[in-house]
Amino acid sequence: MKFFHSKTALRLFFILLLLITLYLLSCVLKVKSGHGIDQQEGLYWQEENSIDVMFLGTSHVHCNINTGLLYDSYGITAYDYSGAEQPLWMTYYYLKELYRYQTPELLVLDLYGPARFKEDYQYTWISENIYGMRFSSNKLKMLLVSVEPGRIRDYFPSFAIYHNRYDSLSEDDFQSFFWNSEDKQAFKGYTPYFGTELQTEPDDFFTEEKGGLTKRSEKYLRKIIAYAKKKQTPLLLISAPYVITKEDKMTYNQIAEIAAQEDVAFIDFNEYYEDMGLDFTTDFNDESHLNYQGSCVFTDYLGNYLKENYILPDRRGDPSCESYLDNQKLILKEVKEASATG
Repeated sequence: MKFFHSKTALRLFFILLLLITLYLLSCVLKVKSGHGIDQQEGLYWQEENSIDVMFLGTSHVHCNINTGLLYDSYGITAYDYSGAEQPLWMTYYYLKELYRYQTPELLVLDLYGPARFKEDYQYTWISENIYGMRFSSNKLKMLLVSVEPGRIRDYFPSFAIYHNRYDSLSEDDFQSFFWNSEDKQAFKGYTPYFGTELQTEPDDFFTEEKGGLTKRSEKYLRKIIAYAKKKQTPLLLISAPYVITKEDKMTYNQIAEIAAQEDVAFIDFNEYYEDMGLDFTTDFNDESHLNYQGSCVFTDYLGNYLKENYILPDRRGDPSCESYLDNQKLILKEVKEASATG
């Protein structure tokens, strides 16, 4: 009997060792990226129900909305929960995922994605929007609507895709363990750009024409609106500033019409370049994204708009919001490093 118990204990030990090894390997080998994967995974490191404003959408969210500045200037605890070129059918499942962990006071959805990208299956940046989400029925449902049946194996299971990354590992790959929780909590999704590219301010995009929103995008936009209403959470639809085109504006006009039908707010910040003081010679990383300086200009304008139009608590000085002070330090560290190398 003693021998039997010894063998059982040994088996349990090796099973535990195997599980720990798989966990460590997964933490090291999984793909990291500040354009969707980190934003998705970072949600799981945040304290439950600690985020008042959740921003969703494409890279126009996590490159243009400075979470550290929102907290420092307005006391808003926010998170950029977005992915590069994210289509609305993926945003819908992101929305369902976030409510498993957070109950925000306000949802803000940027709509550059449906204005610019029209395909029913958008593969260019799709991995950025998949690999950070934990395995669940919600993730499987997202995959089924985002990927053609014959291509599901290209993205699932995630470990089978990235298990052979040994030759491309870097120092950052060894900083995603549970003992790095404080650093992970400090990340609120914001991924600033530090380049500067001269842009020409568009002056011919104003039009009253409507059109360009695909049937699939409209379907999921209405599903997102319905889900926000079900959760009794105010939803603000926006377009963050960029070098907009007339075709984009037509789609935003159609979205504004839907927003009016659904009694949801929509604001196109491309109509307020001058009001916010956006400088097209210094504030852009490229025609689609603001740089760090531009993101501060836009974020300050956005923060003021949110405080004037929504009831949001000022969390500055709240001991439970220490991770937002760490977020500010993290961002300032990136700014300092970019200045040193630039």
